Amino acid sequence: MKPVNVLTSDEAIDELEFLAAELARHDHAYHQNDAPEITDAEYDALRRRNTAIEARFPTLVRDGSPSKRIGGKPATGFAKLTHRVPMLSLDNAFDAADFSEFCDRVRRFLGLKDGVLAMVGEPKIDGLSISLTYRDGVLQQAATRGDGSEGEDVTANVRMISAVPPKLAGRAPALIEIRGEIFMTKADFLALNIAQAAAGQKLFANPRNAAAGSLRQLDPEITKTRPLSLFAYAMGEATTRPADTHSGWLVQLKDWGFEVNPLWEKLESRAAAAQFQTKIGAQRANLPYDIDGVVYKIDDLALQARLGFVGRAPRWAIAWKFPAEQASTVLEDILIQVGRTGALTPVAALTPVNVGGVLVSRASLHNQDEIARLDARIGDTVVLQRAGDVIPQIVEVLKDKRPAGSTPYVFPQTCPVCGSLAIRPQDEVVVRCTGGLTCPAQTEERLIHFVSRLAFDIEGLGDKSIREFHAEGLVKGPADIFRLPEHEAAIGKREGWGELSARNLSAAIRARQTIGLARFIYSLGIRRIGEANAKLLARHYTSFANWRAQMADAVQIGSEARSDLGSILRIGAAIAEELVEFFAEPRNLATVDEVAGFLTIEDAAAPSGDASALAGKIIVFTGSLETLTRQEAKAMAENLGARVTDSVSKKTDIVVLGADAGSKARRAAELGVRTMTEAEWRDLAGS
Repeated sequence: MKPVNVLTSDEAIDELEFLAAELARHDHAYHQNDAPEITDAEYDALRRRNTAIEARFPTLVRDGSPSKRIGGKPATGFAKLTHRVPMLSLDNAFDAADFSEFCDRVRRFLGLKDGVLAMVGEPKIDGLSISLTYRDGVLQQAATRGDGSEGEDVTANVRMISAVPPKLAGRAPALIEIRGEIFMTKADFLALNIAQAAAGQKLFANPRNAAAGSLRQLDPEITKTRPLSLFAYAMGEATTRPADTHSGWLVQLKDWGFEVNPLWEKLESRAAAAQFQTKIGAQRANLPYDIDGVVYKIDDLALQARLGFVGRAPRWAIAWKFPAEQASTVLEDILIQVGRTGALTPVAALTPVNVGGVLVSRASLHNQDEIARLDARIGDTVVLQRAGDVIPQIVEVLKDKRPAGSTPYVFPQTCPVCGSLAIRPQDEVVVRCTGGLTCPAQTEERLIHFVSRLAFDIEGLGDKSIREFHAEGLVKGPADIFRLPEHEAAIGKREGWGELSARNLSAAIRARQTIGLARFIYSLGIRRIGEANAKLLARHYTSFANWRAQMADAVQIGSEARSDLGSILRIGAAIAEELVEFFAEPRNLATVDEVAGFLTIEDAAAPSGDASALAGKIIVFTGSLETLTRQEAKAMAENLGARVTDSVSKKTDIVVLGADAGSKARRAAELGVRTMTEAEWRDLAGS
């Protein structure tokens, strides 16, 4: 596998496409089936590779990017609850260098050069995240994390868990959300599996699965019989803040009757954190519960609020994970997958091997150059690594075990699906099928992307069904998805379906005919337009009609629409070019209009600061700011509902002038755009 720092842009896109598909599959197994196929360490390392590539290519956001995704969609069988404050996931560190970079990022964002940056370290429990809402001190409702925005209503089940106080001891805010982790101890897990075996019932794979399965029982009485524990650690919405520090918050939780992890410590330096990491790692095997790392949080809650979050994760916390393992196995075959952009991605088919308790049978080989670098050949014995840049990954070929007569792998020159010529453009590492829309693999992958979880998320319409419907001509393009209810009777007679399944599919399709603008943009599968970029575009253009019109105008070189597109913060030239190329193709425009004809596309959701005077305003920062870092200023503006761009145009509302403001200040004066000093900006922003 190539190091991230030498990847080309196209290579990065295609590797991330593979990773996104893997993560989507594992999200489904973990969050909906409570039956993960890989460990948390493996899953985290997959995310880490994504994060590293995104950091290397900040203008690229992958299709299905997990960097903006939290958890998985809520499981069926429970009512849904929307979290008042999103339940965030955490970014990860895997060594002291990663952790040190986290500390440096925090200091850079806050503009701190010296002084103590106190934090709290807590062992990271391996369980199921839960949010508990108390009104006037009484438990009102409980919800799982779900996708971070919406979870399952498991209130009745949580009331059966003795570790959850039905009423808070002492005074409490009128409303407060308390977050924590429901888990099962190692001893309780073993006892439960013994009981399951004696009853002839399914055994649980590990304590985390046992805890999740026990909580998600449709019959709360079953949950009542399961030995579930809870460690509380976080705060969601609160009418009043009961503490000024995270350490004070943990003390308050104990006073209210919750258990918190007894091993937490307040730490005054990164060196102290490193020592704490070593200490907890040494205790890990003897703890009564499973942990996979330590979570470090900035202690000062006011600083946490300033730092905010980016994507799916807070800037003020990180999970420092423990290292994982390696194993060797045989490379049985090299398979070629064709993605929706035509990229030919090699995948290693392996003799299944147990790596830290998980059977691994596939690993990405990424591209032609990676195969050549490893000199990987069919029949070779290879070393797999569970943690690091990407999991599972082949890190080494044991050439001393190579069978006699082996020959170097020859990368295909034609598409294995449609037979079209496969070419590798000059100075690129990605080999692509030239079949385009005539290649069934590309068409199928686009359709699968269209109904994926971050796009239309149509329940019951998975990869297998899409492939079958496409092969039989029932679904040739995205619009045909919405014609499937016309074929409900025929679908009901298909093998593996039935009338009820067909009826449920029709209902699910109709339910998704109202969709948010960001999801719709993402669903189109435009290259380089992942979830985050789709949200940026939706926020900038607000409505489908405006976005569609502006994109059609942006095709014209020198148009105001193209200039406006290029000014959107974090939408770089490469992404803008992909959008222009997409809308320059009449067939694509026709497809967009055909699909839109079936839909109600909702305007972009009002930003959290929609009540402020800055909501919807376009802001440009220029020059050196004195009391805020540039990152913090932009985050502040976006939190208040403003849109931050990189260039000044007639549409700009405010230009904030720092020291040594140059061409942008002159441009604002020429256009008559309102300007203000940093102090005036802070007054307007209420900071």
